[in-house]
Parts: sequence; C-alpha cells; structure tokens
Amino acid sequence: MALMITDECINCDVCEPECPNEAIFMGPEIYQIDPDKCTECVGHFDEPQCRQVCPVECIPVHPQRIESRQVLMARYEQLRRKASA
Repeated sequence: MALMITDECINCDVCEPECPNEAIFMGPEIYQIDPDKCTECVGHFDEPQCRQVCPVECIPVHPQRIESRQVLMARYEQLRRKASA
C-alpha cells in the first residue's frame, strides 16, 4: 500500500521531514506522497511515521495502491540500491 494525503491537510510541515524515503513533497496546494517512493516506512520503522505525527489524521491508504508488505519491502530494497549507486 502507498499512502496519500487528503485535502484535510493543513500544511503543518511535520510529515515531510519524517519520511525516510523522501516521498513527501509540497504540491500545488497541499503536501503529496509519491507512491513510487512510499513504503509505509517498511524497512525503516514498524509504522508509517507521517501518520504518527499528522495532527489532523489526513493520511489514509491510497485506494488504488493496495500493496502487500512484500511489495513494500521490495520497493524499500530497490530505493536503497538506487541511493547507494
């Protein structure tokens, strides 16, 4: 699964620095999550850090990106390989 940020986002800036994959970025109006970089913190933490710090709980699972833990771990490993190359 990848996460997404809804329009309830208040642009409080707390989620972006928490993302270990740098998947969160400022969009035209609110923060957004790049689903190709989001691993829901698999490989880093037990729970998604952005969801832990979000004061308005506006970070649900992206309905079109339901992925298994194995897929998320494979993405984490791929991102790690790219970063070390």
